[in-house]
Amino acid sequence: MITRRDLLGLQVQQKRAVSGPRVEWRLASSFPPSADLLHGAAIRVSERVSAMTGGQFTIRVYAAGELVPPLQVMDAVMQGTVQAGLSPGYFYIGKHPALAFDTGVPFGLTTRQQLSWLWHGGGLDLLNKVWGQFGLRSLTAIASPGQMGGWFREPIEALSDLAGLRFRIPGIGGEIMTRLGVTVQVLSGAEIYPALERGAIDATEWVGPYDDEKLGLHQIAKNYYYPGWWEPGVTMGLLVSDDSFRELPLSYQRILEVACGETAIDRLAIYDVEEPRALRRLTEEHGVMLRRYPEDVLDAAWRESNAYLQDQSSLNADFARVYASWDAFRTSAFGYARGNELSYRRDAFPRVG
Repeated sequence: MITRRDLLGLQVQQKRAVSGPRVEWRLASSFPPSADLLHGAAIRVSERVSAMTGGQFTIRVYAAGELVPPLQVMDAVMQGTVQAGLSPGYFYIGKHPALAFDTGVPFGLTTRQQLSWLWHGGGLDLLNKVWGQFGLRSLTAIASPGQMGGWFREPIEALSDLAGLRFRIPGIGGEIMTRLGVTVQVLSGAEIYPALERGAIDATEWVGPYDDEKLGLHQIAKNYYYPGWWEPGVTMGLLVSDDSFRELPLSYQRILEVACGETAIDRLAIYDVEEPRALRRLTEEHGVMLRRYPEDVLDAAWRESNAYLQDQSSLNADFARVYASWDAFRTSAFGYARGNELSYRRDAFPRVG
């Protein structure tokens, strides 16, 4: 567990590197270099670990596809091809549905709340019992604001417009969209633009304005929807081989944990700078139309999301334990936010700009 003392200790570690044995790791990322904030998180962790150990603990980072396909990073860590990987937990709900909680769940927590649940609400401890079944552990290394709701060639006017729509969306969000009549496809980041361009898919989601602009999705689809109800707050763990982690000296373990936690906060701060800028460019320079999902879509998504979470809880004891913790935290956090925070946003946000 990362503590405030750990983060404050970075100032000392920056001035005096920790001595220890020579360790070399390899890390596979699910993201291409063009996704500079996502893939860059792995690079930043590598750089911080090297700096804090005087170059004794090095992590060589490989972009998506350089060593393993982007949707098979978890398998690569499990098989020992690499010691670590950076990849969304919801890519692997086929292995265990509870892994989605490591990244984002429909109508879930904001990013700040998600970090609070993971680090101080027992969430990461519960999730690592699930990851541990695969010989892994997760160290939260990315946090980003709530995602957007995707790019569509044609506007969505009602729930019926989703029937038969070919939509790229992974994770539990994809499961819910399937229940709403969507034909769901799971594609890696590098596959999205070509699929949309040649008409293999009708719509797609990726991340948010900054990463979506870099992928060039606005060049094909002009209807940009919100809210991204399937990922209202996003975190992502560095997936680490538990055996490799336990072999590290205790000081290296703590350094890796601190480097990941620091990077998660750093990513969130950068996204809060870049997302508004990118959204302005998309709407003002590229003719993108911002559209809100129709109410009947949001209502149906809410119903099916709750039904899915309840169904999985009845089928899987691990899922039930994680969901119970997460849901109790959500009830408490949302109850507090409905007061002062929501009131402030409703009053202040419309007055600015």
